[in-house]
Amino acid sequence: MIEYIIPNNIDDRVIAKASKLLSEGGVVCFPTDTNWILAVDPFSKNSLEKLHKYKGEEKSKHFSLLCDSFSRASEVAVIPDSCYKLLRNKVPGHYTFIFESTKKLGKVIKASKTDREVGLRFCPLDYVHKLLMTHDQVLASTNITKEMLGMNESDDIYSYLIEEKLGHQIDMILDPGEYDFVGPSTIYRFVSDEIQLVREGSGKLI
Repeated sequence: MIEYIIPNNIDDRVIAKASKLLSEGGVVCFPTDTNWILAVDPFSKNSLEKLHKYKGEEKSKHFSLLCDSFSRASEVAVIPDSCYKLLRNKVPGHYTFIFESTKKLGKVIKASKTDREVGLRFCPLDYVHKLLMTHDQVLASTNITKEMLGMNESDDIYSYLIEEKLGHQIDMILDPGEYDFVGPSTIYRFVSDEIQLVREGSGKLI
């Protein structure tokens, strides 16, 4: 089911409907600044198992969690006080920040004993922020790849193509109309007092 939205005049009813579906364990699809994604509420029963089915070869990678605020992020990731000043200058933005997950999140992500980390994203798009604020919870996400849709790398992804290929597995697709992706996010991993560049992407280097 595709719901078309106007980014600068967002229909609260559509956002509320998406939040309700997420609370019920549903999968909602929408474009962020970097890619089309599939999103679920990680604390809704069996929702993360649905994402695992899509991750394929990326199952070993950390989940990306969309956050609307630092207070919300601190519920799912252990963020040292020394990192907040740096983050405030970079979010929202085209970054993924990897931190150790909290016990609250660790219970549901079923990470391995050697991997207790999650990636945090603060997406700079108003409709994504509004969805997060309305839902009042972080969202776990994974990218939609061309391979999932049986497409060539040169092809563009549109909502109707996602619906044709994955519609029976997705509860809602939010389509904001025209959008431009900036490319993959820049990824940093925070280990103790060190910052490691994992991938150089669209976010400016720290």
